[in-house]
This record gives sequence, C-alpha cells and structure tokens, in this order.
Amino acid sequence: MFARRTTVAGAAAVLPLVLLTACGGTGTDDAAGGGQVELTLAHSYTEDQPQHLCGAQVIKEEAEAADVGITVEVYPNSQLGGDADRIASVQASDVDIDIQGASALAAVYEPAGVVDAAYVFDDAAHLDRFFADASADQLEQDFKAASGGVSILGAWSAGARQFTADRAIREPADLDGLRMRFPGSAQHLLNAEALGAQATEVAYEELYLALQQGVVDGQENPLTNIDASNLVEVQDYLSLSDHGQNSNLIVAAPSYDAELDDDQRAALDAAVAAAVEQMPGCVEDAEREILEAWEQDGAIEVVDDVDREAFAEQTDAWFRDNLEGDSLAVYEAIRGSAQ
Repeated sequence: MFARRTTVAGAAAVLPLVLLTACGGTGTDDAAGGGQVELTLAHSYTEDQPQHLCGAQVIKEEAEAADVGITVEVYPNSQLGGDADRIASVQASDVDIDIQGASALAAVYEPAGVVDAAYVFDDAAHLDRFFADASADQLEQDFKAASGGVSILGAWSAGARQFTADRAIREPADLDGLRMRFPGSAQHLLNAEALGAQATEVAYEELYLALQQGVVDGQENPLTNIDASNLVEVQDYLSLSDHGQNSNLIVAAPSYDAELDDDQRAALDAAVAAAVEQMPGCVEDAEREILEAWEQDGAIEVVDDVDREAFAEQTDAWFRDNLEGDSLAVYEAIRGSAQ
C-alpha cells in the first residue's frame, strides 16, 4: 500500500514501517495524508528503454523534487512479477504505481484493451490527446469501478508497432501465408484477425529462437523491443506499418485516493504529466538512433512504402463489425477524437 512514515519519539521511531502504517501513524497526521510516503513503482521494461528512462525515472525525480514527503522506489524488469501479477498487486495496494500496456489491463476490464486496437489511434499524438481531455473520462471511470479503485493517472505511446518478417509487408495481402507472432492477449489476437494475419502465439522470451528456427515467419513490436531482443539478426525485412501504438497506462493503487494528502496527489499527478510530456521526444530519439544504426550496418532492409491507409480501412471496418457493447463504445470514442 502507499506506505506512510511519521516522525515519532523514542522506541516507536524504529518500529517496522508496516506496523506504523497499520496503526495509521501518530501525531497530527490524519487519514488524508501529511506524513512521509514511500511509493513502489513497478514495470516490465529494461533500464535502457524509454519507459524506464523517460517514464519511471522522470516520475520518481519529479515527485521527489516537489518536496512534499514523497519518495519513489522503482522496480524495473518485472522484478515485482509479470503483468498479470503486478496488476493484481496494484489492486491489493501491495504495489503503489505500475506501468502497464492496455492489453494487460484488459484482464481487469476488457474494454481497456481497445486502446491497443490496430490503427485505432492515428499516431502517438492522438493517444496523448485522447487521455489528456474528457474523451477518456468514461473509460477511466469504468476501469476504476471494475478494478476496485485503481486509478489511471496518465498514458503515453512507447512507439508504434511495426512488422518484421522474412519478406516485405506493404499491403494486407502480403500477410497471406505468413505465420506471424502476436502477443497472446485477447486484443492483440483480435488485431491479427483485423489485419488479416495468421496469428501464432509465442512467448516474448522465446521469440528470437522461434524466428531463428522458422517456427514463425515474422512478428510485430515497437522498434525499441525489436532492438532490445536483437530480432534483426533473424529477420530480413522491417515494414514500417505503424499499425498500433504501444500503449503504457500509469495506474495507481486504490490507496492513492485515501493515503496521500492533496499536495502529494498534486505532486504525483504533475510528475506523471512531466513523464507523459517527455516520452514522445524520448521515443523519437531512441527510434531514430535504432534505425540509423540498422541502416548503417545493413542489419535489415527497411520498407517504408507500406499502404497504411489500406490496412487502416480494413481494420476499421472489421472492428466496427466485430466489437460490441462497451468495447465498441471505447473504439468509437477514440476514433471520434481523431483530428
């Protein structure tokens, strides 16, 4: 939970933190906050990826710099468990803040996965706008109700998802006959259907070997993930399809509302906003460096004449025909916010 430490006298000053928290603190602090707060911030990314450098670290630095009694301990690389384990820990207030993809959060509230639908966002700026104004209010309220009080503090795109394969993919027909690895989440499998791909489920940790051995012919991921896993070593073509935004939602445990005071909540919200603002430039810089390195050493052939409009028209028709209820409402809200 949001762990509160208060200043007490004598032997009580060395009591375990959990005991002080369970007793509700001492002195003049009340249940609305006012003491020192230690926050755990968890995610699944490596320490050299933008989600850590420009996301988690910025949240930590900005929240602590506000000098309102907040310290943040960051746990990268799934140190506190995989996505499913961590969202359960957030619901239980055992992890305070987590950075999760929308598809993972769909395990708690299925319509949240639509944020990861293929071509639902025009670009990263569209995703930013959707979560910055009232367009996302209904989704955030419904997610909070379904999750038992977990709040969405902000969201960003960690880069567009791209195809790699043993042949170029320029239009939907080029996916015919290719065994393409997609993540095993429900939304990503729907994306495969909408795109016209033959989806094969392979664990991310096993993807390099699966491509090397020909178990699958291709896959899709943002450039930073492709680079982190050295997938260019076992693929011939990178097709810049921009077919989905790799969403990250910053979520906070139910105790966020009760155990931080107004100044602390404001500081944390501002810290998340600072990270959201920095992320686009951080991702752009990382992707530019990655592409330049690949082009210089000829690691993979880059295909930039993908017919994105053909893919987008196909997926839009498919989702409008196949989504229903709240999921369709989320889809339509996002598309309605496009400029």
